[in-house]
Amino acid sequence: MQPTHKDFWFIPLGGCGEIGMNLNLYGHAGRWLMVDCGVTFEKYPEASRTGNRVEMPDPAFISNRAESLEALIATHAHEDHIGAIVHLWEQFRCPIYTTPFTRNVVLRKLRDKGLNAPIITVLEGAEITLGPFRVRWLPITHSTPETNALLITTAVGNVLHTADWKLDSAPIAGQAINPQLYRSLGQSGIDVVVCDSTNAMMAGHSVSESELFNGLNGIIGESTQRVVVGCFSSNVARMQTLGHVSRVSGRYLGLLGRSIQRMVSSARAAGYLRENFNLVDNFDLAYLQPEEVLLVATGSQGEPGAALHRLAADSHPDVNLSAGDHVIFSTKTIPGNDEQVARLVNAFRARGIKVTLADESDTPLHASGHPCEDELRQMYQWTKPRLVIPVHGEAKHMRANARLADKVGVPHQLVGQNGDLFDLVASRIEKGEVVTGRLWYDEGNRKLVPVR
Repeated sequence: MQPTHKDFWFIPLGGCGEIGMNLNLYGHAGRWLMVDCGVTFEKYPEASRTGNRVEMPDPAFISNRAESLEALIATHAHEDHIGAIVHLWEQFRCPIYTTPFTRNVVLRKLRDKGLNAPIITVLEGAEITLGPFRVRWLPITHSTPETNALLITTAVGNVLHTADWKLDSAPIAGQAINPQLYRSLGQSGIDVVVCDSTNAMMAGHSVSESELFNGLNGIIGESTQRVVVGCFSSNVARMQTLGHVSRVSGRYLGLLGRSIQRMVSSARAAGYLRENFNLVDNFDLAYLQPEEVLLVATGSQGEPGAALHRLAADSHPDVNLSAGDHVIFSTKTIPGNDEQVARLVNAFRARGIKVTLADESDTPLHASGHPCEDELRQMYQWTKPRLVIPVHGEAKHMRANARLADKVGVPHQLVGQNGDLFDLVASRIEKGEVVTGRLWYDEGNRKLVPVR
């Protein structure tokens, strides 16, 4: 099963009908292009085991055609888009193309595993020919720097692959959205948009990262003892905002969690976190007065073993929280993590530690990285595609996205799932053309295991 020179195919192996675990294939003229290769974190099914395990798409379809795979493009540095590269790349052995910040994150993962994959650094706005595909990197705003949409052009058509995105005119880290760039795409002609659906059921417009400073500064300023802010380690903009807050509030800034320390290192190497981001060594945290401390910690989804979990259990090697300290969750609780987040919150409160959840706050303490209804409408009005294919969402999110596209005048919408073959030339779906599945990484035995 190979595309001819008359074909232009889109086949998702992961991320279509679910949020996370993205792996997308484009096929034309006997060649393939992979966009993203991510993981998800699922609870162990065995009652005797606790915590989460790393799961990823089974790449057998493209692994069996690796000689036809031109490249893997990583659109941005979130785990659900890059986390499987380190586990699966040896099955592909193709070059990896990405921007400087994402390159730093991916390269560290590969080096940790002793892999020497070729990573080609691409600057935003670049245009590169990869076999029969012409790819243009288009800056778009998200909750991590250097996220790029891709304009993929072939002899028989083109597609705008949005990756994850929002419309943010002041994203703190990285370029602001450029409306004229996307209007110009519509003027030149876009055949297909493959589009993020995560927030398609949410009315209005997402909150800008720039709107969070006042809320975070206010709530931290009212705190009389230590403050710990839980956020996603890849959210460089949020960390920059907290750096500004630390300077204004006169608190020393510290980091708790290996992943957040690594992300900061990767960000600084790419030129981010240069202003008002002065870190105190963790060894010195115990010598500071509680009211002088502002900490940023991993584990906001209740992950066992992460920094917040260890703080709640009073087992962190660097910091011991006390009654009256304040923990702020500057994140949205991901569906499915509600119970473990609730347990974490209860553990803090049982010790007299104040907890504030962004989900329950009237003041903006978190900004989603995905487009709400107004943003989706705007993107379709700018780009004027013939066909929209919703991805990155459960079925209800993708159907909502398709309805929005229909309402703004997009002629065709196709809603499918992993393993479907989307014929981008004929605007039709061949259901279940590719067998898909999941693998999980057995850390104890250091091997990939099929999910049964």
